[in-house]
Amino acid sequence: MKHILLHGLGQTPSSWEHTVQVMGNHADILCPDLSDWLRGKEPCYANLYQALEAYCEPFNEPLNLCGLSLGGTLALQYGIRHSDKLNSLALIGTQVSMPKKLLKFQNLIFRIMPNSAFHKMGFQKADVIELSKSMMDLDFSQELPKISCRVVVMCGEKDKANEPASLQLKTQIPNAQYKVIPHAGHEVNTDNPVELGKELRAFFQIEAV
Repeated sequence: MKHILLHGLGQTPSSWEHTVQVMGNHADILCPDLSDWLRGKEPCYANLYQALEAYCEPFNEPLNLCGLSLGGTLALQYGIRHSDKLNSLALIGTQVSMPKKLLKFQNLIFRIMPNSAFHKMGFQKADVIELSKSMMDLDFSQELPKISCRVVVMCGEKDKANEPASLQLKTQIPNAQYKVIPHAGHEVNTDNPVELGKELRAFFQIEAV
């Protein structure tokens, strides 16, 4: 069974490195680069989500899908549209509907940051701003009951900005589990990769190598 981990905006696949080590370094753990999915395309959320669908399409077996922040939004939409293709779904620091004020403030910060600060993301500065703008109107609050696979919602104990949305996901997704990751803010995969890796290994039922 494949386990797919989707990183957040401002992260790269290497952000999962220590989490994957705890999960067991299985060859079946895949950490795609979201910036690669938009190469040569308009930098918008719709194109990124279509790329996720294309990435998952070749797999015949049920998938374990995990996403953090932007990756969590993608994973959430995939769970709504293709719950039958998933064995389980893990959502970390994920919003149900986009906080417009926060995104607008974030984009103001992006505009004053130097271009060099975006190189490690794999995106150009203008692309990050356009991608964020394209997410402003996303709202999945009415579609959460469509998710029928196993779900765990996770939030860092210090991630107060995403705690209300995490609790909403836990409440409105049928039978969803809820886990608070200690000693972690929003970027749980880098703040506490050991605890996250243990939780994902247990939830995805990954056997020791």
